[in-house]
Amino acid sequence: MRNPLGTSLSQTANCQAMPVRRIILLGMATASLAGLLTGCSPEAVSFKSTDITGAQFGQSFRLPDHHGQSRTLADFRGKIVVVFFGFTQCPDVCPTSMTTMAEVKRLLGSDGERLQVLFITVDPERDTTELLRDYMQNFDASFLALRPEPEALQTVAKDFKIYFKQVPGPTPTSYTMDHSAGKYIYDTQGRPRLFSTYGTAPAVIAADIKTLMGERSS
Repeated sequence: MRNPLGTSLSQTANCQAMPVRRIILLGMATASLAGLLTGCSPEAVSFKSTDITGAQFGQSFRLPDHHGQSRTLADFRGKIVVVFFGFTQCPDVCPTSMTTMAEVKRLLGSDGERLQVLFITVDPERDTTELLRDYMQNFDASFLALRPEPEALQTVAKDFKIYFKQVPGPTPTSYTMDHSAGKYIYDTQGRPRLFSTYGTAPAVIAADIKTLMGERSS
């Protein structure tokens, strides 16, 4: 006689009649194996931002900040670094992006001290060191602006796959700049991990950064 699952009732009965001690031992073995497999298999991490883990671009730079100090990504090892390209006379995208990052830092609470925002100007002709320093003060005193010379800007923009172009205005000095508007996010080991598009909510970016902060160094 067979049950609806296709096994004989006697077989089912035999399984149910398995000695308790054997059941316990099998359960312990299964649990141990599951734990071993979990330990060997890295847990999948989910981000809201675009995951660029393993990217070979945007690896390094050496640029002066608004204090006149030469900076590299290695200077911020141990922190989450967010890199944004913009210019101080940008009417909307740049101030909105910086305001977003100031809010992200606030949402991180005490972990905000482990966040470093870097603003790289694509308009070094007009963005003087003094202007960049004052501009950063509008958002957060810990944010750093980096000012490459025109030739260095071409190099770093190519390395980061950033687009920028001067758009002529009514006078030679009233031009504006078209440029990429996203943010690169680096983990505490200085590796590019995420690309956050313009308009992403501060809470979403903060959650992704929290996830990166929680990773073990490797």
